[in-house]
Amino acid sequence: MCAHVLVAEDDEKQAELIRRSLLAEGHTATVVHDGAAALEAARGLRPDLVVLDLMLPVVDGFGVCRALRGGADPEIPVVMLTARSAEDDLLLGLELGADDYMTKPYSPRELMARIRTVLRRSGRGVGTRDDDPVVRAAGISVDPVRHEVRCAGTTVDCTPAEFQILLAMAAEPERVFTRRQLLQCTRGFDRASTERAVDVHIMNLRRKIEPDPRRPIRLLTVFGVGYKLSGNRS
Repeated sequence: MCAHVLVAEDDEKQAELIRRSLLAEGHTATVVHDGAAALEAARGLRPDLVVLDLMLPVVDGFGVCRALRGGADPEIPVVMLTARSAEDDLLLGLELGADDYMTKPYSPRELMARIRTVLRRSGRGVGTRDDDPVVRAAGISVDPVRHEVRCAGTTVDCTPAEFQILLAMAAEPERVFTRRQLLQCTRGFDRASTERAVDVHIMNLRRKIEPDPRRPIRLLTVFGVGYKLSGNRS
């Protein structure tokens, strides 16, 4: 099961812990630190699930959840996190449509288990409908369970950062990713990476998956924006 998870958490250490746990599970993650940014990211990225801290600045978790339920994708799963354990907060969160609710401190392993359950129940994410976790696009298959990439039937050796970039792009072929979005995929595997370092990852991937890296047909540049993976499944 591979999903794109939006993490809205104002505690940067907690957010980083959640993001790394998600990457280890084979998911991709986008992290924001306030409620307004969470709503903007949800509208623009259409994630498969939102991990939502209750005590966010600008717009709190209740306000974000209420807006998500009244937005373009009202069925998006939400797992709420809070340091407050009052029963009224729990009930309000559930009444607003939260799919699950965890009180801090919590175990990252338990959070990942809750996310897996919610994704499975909602039918969101790659592989949740037919139990096939392999993502395929442009003649490439990316298996997040076996951590294996194959291109034209041949196994391709990828670094962890390259794997996460390919996984994210193959899950959404033809979507144009900015360097910053691709950089988010590499965090936790490539600590020293910068947005310009993404270009190096793309160059190395082209050497591995393109018949002619100088004339790419799979991993394409969208000038002035970023990169995309061809939607051609062959």
